[in-house]
Amino acid sequence: MHQLFLLRHAKAEAEAKGQADHDRALTDNGRRAARKIGQAMRKAGLAPEVVLVSTAARTQQTLEELENAPVWDEWPNIDNLPQLYMATPPQILSALRGLPETVRSAIVIGHNPGLHELALTLTGPDRTDSALARIDEGYPTAALCEFLITGTWRQLGPGSASLKRFLLPKDLS
Repeated sequence: MHQLFLLRHAKAEAEAKGQADHDRALTDNGRRAARKIGQAMRKAGLAPEVVLVSTAARTQQTLEELENAPVWDEWPNIDNLPQLYMATPPQILSALRGLPETVRSAIVIGHNPGLHELALTLTGPDRTDSALARIDEGYPTAALCEFLITGTWRQLGPGSASLKRFLLPKDLS
């Protein structure tokens, strides 16, 4: 059994004139939201062994806020992957399918629409669960999904995961 987390970066500043989208930083509210998610992860004992993170400034800063929470007792393996910047679901799946089977839990810190589309894909077409229905409504900044996967990383694909939780910063005290 594997555990997969999909975390969308926290709220970023609007793109300034002449600034590359890749370089957009988190807002103060974004930093607080990421810290809130990190604290919720810590409280629930959710500490992924591997972090796959986009190289964009906002995803890197979201990771920093998780580290400040602190989520991990033991430092995870962190892979900064340029291909996760604005990645599509197949690109994200490709990164995940390359994980060794000895990795029990992994988190992807990335961007929409790829993360939202991947979450919908992994759970399949059945939307009777209330958490699944919430995902249908959208995947806001700093949203975190936790999935359980009974197959191998290589088999990860449509309908191959079950949603355990969907956390939004606004739901946390």
